[in-house]
Amino acid sequence: MSTDLEGLFTALNATIGKSAMADAEFGETFRQMMAALVRFDYVVVFAYRGKERPIDLYSTFDRDEHIVFVTLYQAGPYLLDPFYHTARGRREGVLRMRELAPDRFFSSEYYRTYYVQTGLAEEIGFFVNADDDITIVLSLMRREETGVFPPAEFMTLKKVEPLVATMVRHYWSGLASRFDAQLADGSRARRKPGQSETVPPAEAVWRDLNLTSRETSIVELVLQGHSSESIGLKLNISTGTVKVHRRNVYRKLGISSQTQLLSLYLKNLA
Repeated sequence: MSTDLEGLFTALNATIGKSAMADAEFGETFRQMMAALVRFDYVVVFAYRGKERPIDLYSTFDRDEHIVFVTLYQAGPYLLDPFYHTARGRREGVLRMRELAPDRFFSSEYYRTYYVQTGLAEEIGFFVNADDDITIVLSLMRREETGVFPPAEFMTLKKVEPLVATMVRHYWSGLASRFDAQLADGSRARRKPGQSETVPPAEAVWRDLNLTSRETSIVELVLQGHSSESIGLKLNISTGTVKVHRRNVYRKLGISSQTQLLSLYLKNLA
């Protein structure tokens, strides 16, 4: 598509003289800027910090879509999302989902159980690192009927990335206090009598299931969509050792499939 210069300048003009903007206001400005440059169907913006529940800053979904893309995602599937793991790794730039996904992601139980519900052909994210170990990811999504982003549009997004990053760091600064409040509220709701620590739910998923740290690392990589070969390379162990650990985990948990493993994982998150 051709660049809509009038639409782009109108969006940028909305920021002139404003030292601060509310989430919805800046999110809409970003949407208008992107709409002047490329074609997409949805926008969603999440802020990530460690393993904590991501904060949704802005989205364009209707109510039913919001349940799939935001509510269900925040309930636990985010922990298996390639965008989440890229954000945790503090990588920056404009990145395609398919370039970040593990080798078995598109045949993983996470993909079949959750991601296919989105009906997306492609997702591209602006990854912007902010202070306090926070990464903000602004996603542009295209449905299957729309198709993937053409190479020319992807290059356009890469060219505008420095401007987007500067604006994001300015208008979405100071998010640490919101994460702190969210974590404290969640911990109070889950805390057992006499328990005082503040722990993200992701830290406690396998805590009561008698898994070793190595077994925990392996099953999490399995759920993310890594093959045994990929896991072996990441953990510097042989493929055979990975398979032995996987069999031991399944025996400990009393399960026999990745479907059951994912179900148990999400159940313990809840």
